[in-house]
Amino acid sequence: MKQNPVAIVTGASQGIGRSTAIRLAKDFSVVVLVARSGDALKDTAEAVRAAGAEPLTIAVDLSRVESPETVVKTTLDHHGHIDALLNIAGAVPQIDLFEMTDDQWYAGMELKFHGARRLTIRAWEALKASNGSVVFMSGAAALEPQAYRAAVSSINAAIIAMAKAFAERGIKDGVQVNSIVPGPVMTGRLQSLLEKWAPAHNMTVEEAAKKFPEEAGINRYGKPEEIAALMAFLVSPEAKWMTGASVRMDGGEVKGI
Repeated sequence: MKQNPVAIVTGASQGIGRSTAIRLAKDFSVVVLVARSGDALKDTAEAVRAAGAEPLTIAVDLSRVESPETVVKTTLDHHGHIDALLNIAGAVPQIDLFEMTDDQWYAGMELKFHGARRLTIRAWEALKASNGSVVFMSGAAALEPQAYRAAVSSINAAIIAMAKAFAERGIKDGVQVNSIVPGPVMTGRLQSLLEKWAPAHNMTVEEAAKKFPEEAGINRYGKPEEIAALMAFLVSPEAKWMTGASVRMDGGEVKGI
């Protein structure tokens, strides 16, 4: 890795994105924090600085077509290069296949899939120059499609395919590309989902929190810090020959080969 390496982390204000940004502060001199709300990024920026890296916060909505240009230009204007891009932003609502509207499908796809696609394309030349790395965030729903979370399954599966397409181009261009496939991770978003789901099924939140892992066939939820550690490995020198991989960390949720 070059001197004063720079990593961009999207979705950095909370959950896995926040944990990843803090973990990368151990290995990168600069961590660029991207999320919709600049106020929400302040806490992450303080934690990144405390962990040893310089934070740069960029408040943009990556579902907007012009946002990738802002992220890349701001990063290059401040630091001159990009060594890693971690596409984590994007939450897709878990709504039944027959109830989800077109607008909800489009919104989920626009941020998590197209937002990551556009940002990666816009950052590609800088990543080529640094022989950099890209990681896309998918999810175990891609490998276990279910009617009640059809959009999550579909969009996450598309991300795995897109990451492999970028990886194939990256072999020629010198850019490493992988995706990760986490299972259920205890984040604020999952906690909110449990709080909404529990009353609808005549359960307490505690009962619902216990039922989810049991139904998934795992013994606990993942921790954001565990996914962050995998992210950090994938953009480290030790993983440089690893490209085009879709790496599961799901506690054994996906039972297929």
